[in-house]
Amino acid sequence: MRARLAEQIQCIRQSDDPLNQYFFEKASIANLPKGQHVCHEGSNCSHLAILLNGTARVYKLGENGKEITLYRVGPGESCILTASCILSHIPFPAFAICETDVEAAVVPASDVRRWLSESSAWQDYIFGLVATRLSNIINVVEDVVFRRMDKRIADHLCNRMDKTGHVLLVTHQEIASELGTSREVVSRILKEFELDGMIKVTRGSIELLNPEKLHQKHSER
Repeated sequence: MRARLAEQIQCIRQSDDPLNQYFFEKASIANLPKGQHVCHEGSNCSHLAILLNGTARVYKLGENGKEITLYRVGPGESCILTASCILSHIPFPAFAICETDVEAAVVPASDVRRWLSESSAWQDYIFGLVATRLSNIINVVEDVVFRRMDKRIADHLCNRMDKTGHVLLVTHQEIASELGTSREVVSRILKEFELDGMIKVTRGSIELLNPEKLHQKHSER
């Protein structure tokens, strides 16, 4: 188990850092099913989870019921909002849900705080998370404020194509939840893309017929 954790979690590979011993003394393994909420808005954070397998999505839910994804957490990563809540003793300001079955190494909040003053490897890990996630969230804000929804949807489809191929198993509601808009807006824009020959929409899936044209759409100024 030690070797597997060290392979997945880079910050505990430094044998001369105190964290190498602390981590194995305090961390436990948790397994969570797809669809389970890890944190709710307003909840207290008693532990920090570092993912070993699977993906979790951190999102904000508006009063109108619309969702928008802030960022995702993958293997070797942790949720910086959770870390921030642990360090500042404030409630969790969003929601976090398992997108797949998740396996994680879980560390008590008291140790998360203590290690920051005792381990340079832990400091580097936490501050690295801060830098990465702040960049993610700034990108989300820029998209919402400055980019047209048709370009954001084109960008989303292109990114998913790079990971899964030309046929995307995704619903209109899932895209709407990802981008913080309504299903009706997504359906209207996808219909425009379809009429323009860029995609073919079927129930529960979208086929990208002209990826080059779709790339041009999301690159438009």
